[in-house]
Amino acid sequence: MAHSLASDASAQPAQARDWIVILQRYRHPDLGRSVFEIFVTFIPFVALWVAAWAALYVSYWLTLLIAVPAAFFLVRLFLIQHDCGHGALFRKKLTNDWIGRVIGVLTLTPYDAWKRSHAIHHATHGSLDDRGTGDIDTLTVREYRALSPWRRFLYRTYRHPLILFGIGPTLLFVVQHRLPFSMLRGADWRSWASVMGTNVGLVLIGGIVIWLVGWKAFLAVQLPIVIVGSSIGVWLFYIQHQFEDTIWAEKPEWNVHEAALHGSSHYDLPGILPWLTANIGVHHVHHLYSRIPYYNLPKVLRDFPELANVHRITLWESFKCVRLRLWDESQRRLVSLSDVATA
Repeated sequence: MAHSLASDASAQPAQARDWIVILQRYRHPDLGRSVFEIFVTFIPFVALWVAAWAALYVSYWLTLLIAVPAAFFLVRLFLIQHDCGHGALFRKKLTNDWIGRVIGVLTLTPYDAWKRSHAIHHATHGSLDDRGTGDIDTLTVREYRALSPWRRFLYRTYRHPLILFGIGPTLLFVVQHRLPFSMLRGADWRSWASVMGTNVGLVLIGGIVIWLVGWKAFLAVQLPIVIVGSSIGVWLFYIQHQFEDTIWAEKPEWNVHEAALHGSSHYDLPGILPWLTANIGVHHVHHLYSRIPYYNLPKVLRDFPELANVHRITLWESFKCVRLRLWDESQRRLVSLSDVATA
């Protein structure tokens, strides 16, 4: 299979956009596989939630321990919703959208509002002229140096790991997604309905669970799952784009296909982590052709192994990316604040 696919197209296209013709053959979802993926994610998530609740009667430390794998399955549900947002999991748009909306209640994410914001992210990632929607705020060295001391302090605080991967993700999913005005600027009524509909769904489902187990038990189980899951999600998103040799450029130099391939990483995770994170680590391929179902992304790397080494980052290497906070336009790479201070 790999040889036949590679034989009818150049193994190493000259430009990123040349990969589009090659990748489009992987875009077709398999109905049975998609349904299966939902069930093998949703059922373990519910089972782990119930197990974490039952563990309350043994030890809260055991509850917290169970909350970690439950959080990973919550992240996986979000990534299934993510594929629905790209129209990748099912052939029909209506099926993708309604499954995405239902899952969005579980992931605390208003599907239609998020879908719009995420589409903007895909269309503008890497463009210095179009920053600010669906991405992590990133300043250039020149912009940072032009800030007042107070504004520099605020930016350093925002980019601090405790805020970016700790407090911030929980506030994003628990608070901002309930009234996400930043997501709704210029949006139509569907985005507003998405936010309100998701909130109503949360009240209904949360109310039922609270009626069954009590509000104290509900918060004791749900909060750690949401806190850990949201942090994992933001961490994955960060590593996908915030690495040293990523790409940022101004128009007309900026190119959406080059930004997709070279501004996104291949986060090569070990063990079961690629499955738990729905292969979102193959992010450069995903950005090049977002209609590919996540379960087909490994097939792309299998058939075209040269793509596996494009901006590959291992788990250990990813921890070093935390220090990178500014885009240096002269060196064309992300740098740390200490690099700027000593420059």
